[in-house]
Amino acid sequence: MSDQNDNMENKKKVFVGNLPFSMTQDGLQSLFSEFGEITQVSLITDRMTGRSKGFAFVEFADEAAAQAAIDKMAGFVVEERELVVNIARPREPRNDRFPRRDNNHSFGNRPNRDRRY
Repeated sequence: MSDQNDNMENKKKVFVGNLPFSMTQDGLQSLFSEFGEITQVSLITDRMTGRSKGFAFVEFADEAAAQAAIDKMAGFVVEERELVVNIARPREPRNDRFPRRDNNHSFGNRPNRDRRY
């Protein structure tokens, strides 16, 4: 039963990609508000810098509004960037609980052979 509810909710949530890095949540809200009631806008930002990652999710109150936004906004140009707009896919579960430490390269560590003295 929960799978059906997730799929129904997902049809109301729209992925918006290739956004200009100057885009704000308020800007997204006004850009997509003409299609219907928006329940949530989530502009994805980098944790370290706070800068936009260039994509967002816009959730509408109903599926028809989400579909209208996809139909009209896919390919729409904002600040010389062609938007990618489609139904958001469910987030895939992540197996990693901690950052990878591939060959001790994470967190600024380098193998001895790369050190410069």
